[in-house]
Amino acid sequence: MKARTEPAGRPTGPAEPQASAGTHAATRARASIGARAAAARPPLVREAARPPLLRELLLVAGLFLVYKLGRQLVADHTGEAFRNAHRVWHLERALHLPGEGTVQSPLLHTDVLVHAANVYYATVHFPATAALLVWLYLRRPAHYVRVRRVLAAVTGAALVLHLAFPLAPPRMLAAAHLVDTGRVYGPSVYGPPRTDHLSNQFAAMPSLHFGWALMVAIALVAATRSRWRWLWLLHPLLTLLVIVGTANHYWLDAVVAAALLGPALAVMPRPTPVRGTATAGRGARRSAPAGDDALVGAGR
Repeated sequence: MKARTEPAGRPTGPAEPQASAGTHAATRARASIGARAAAARPPLVREAARPPLLRELLLVAGLFLVYKLGRQLVADHTGEAFRNAHRVWHLERALHLPGEGTVQSPLLHTDVLVHAANVYYATVHFPATAALLVWLYLRRPAHYVRVRRVLAAVTGAALVLHLAFPLAPPRMLAAAHLVDTGRVYGPSVYGPPRTDHLSNQFAAMPSLHFGWALMVAIALVAATRSRWRWLWLLHPLLTLLVIVGTANHYWLDAVVAAALLGPALAVMPRPTPVRGTATAGRGARRSAPAGDDALVGAGR
């Protein structure tokens, strides 16, 4: 028996169920691919209300003032600071760490490079950290809360170490045979130790330049979703080379800063992650707002 045809002569009947089955199979395939892609993405986090701005400004300003005042308490411990410097220098040699001069020597080959390192040391530290806090406060409130707490904990622990273990930087240590690049090539953020009342130059360990830079990178890796976000780790790496190459810090200053940051990150609660949900027959859907595919909000 022949199949019934439309006026155009195309057969109908049995062909329609086959086309419908093919459409459902293609839809299931697309949904499966979408679900696998969603599973491969970093988890999203819940939105959160921003903390009150005035309270946050007062907290950050208060922490900064306490830190600056605390550093001044050990500014006159010159003898102890130099004795500790010799101990750190000999400990690094006992641990077979490379000399700080291995980083400084290439910088001294050109005035432009050493000047750039001094500028980086003097100008990037505070602005980069402040910019991170402002961006997180505006865009990722819960990430902001965690980062602010971690920075406060690390800075407080660093202040305790500065009080307990005053340390002269390698640029002041004759045994290191290093150049004070800030004083020789400029710009320098420090004056002569005896007349510099704005900073404590005997607070080398731990290096908050490195600790804060590492926190900036970790926070941006956690709060963003771009495939390029891991490049933020170049910031602490460059900071490490700068603080050592300019003879403002020992290798161990950075090691101690990282050792303080690790437990602080482990103790502070993380934003709660949630996965995007898939709708049957429509593929996987993201719960993030449209148009914000690189950065995701967070909740406390």
